[in-house]
Amino acid sequence: MKGTLLSVNIGVRKGHGKTPVAGALLVAEHGIVGDVHAGRWHRQISLLALADINFMRARGLPGLRYGSFAENLVVDGLDLARLGPGSRLRLGAGAEIEITQIGKECHAACAIMAKVGECIMPSRGLFAKVLRGGPVAAGDEVGVLAAIAPKIADAGAPANLFLHGQATGVSSSSYQTTHQTA
Repeated sequence: MKGTLLSVNIGVRKGHGKTPVAGALLVAEHGIVGDVHAGRWHRQISLLALADINFMRARGLPGLRYGSFAENLVVDGLDLARLGPGSRLRLGAGAEIEITQIGKECHAACAIMAKVGECIMPSRGLFAKVLRGGPVAAGDEVGVLAAIAPKIADAGAPANLFLHGQATGVSSSSYQTTHQTA
């Protein structure tokens, strides 16, 4: 399975959107050089699928730009919803990341949540750590090295909305309402 990296985004303040850049350097066990979320933890990088951004555009936010959800990477051509924690992706010529978490609780001042009543990061955002560093840029190929399907916790909510047994704050009912599983 292969897709395309459409945008690389870097942020300097937590709780705010990120700015698209031509390219960036990923560092193993750190994240993206210059990004506010880089560091030694499990959410060094965040990813969204173009399809999910387009879903929100159709819900009344046609002007959404890449980085609006504070995502680092926007990917097209891969069904990211089929990748659970432990899945590994190759970015560009050799950078490698491992999915560590699906979803996170929106921060209290989420402008997107306030405007349309929902946000895709709690249920569709993927978080990863960098296993192998390297340069990445818009237009790079994204390849799946290992795909581990999300597990079902209850009534259609992916188990990986729970990281290491800790709830992220996303209810299965809100997940089902906006993202019916096929």
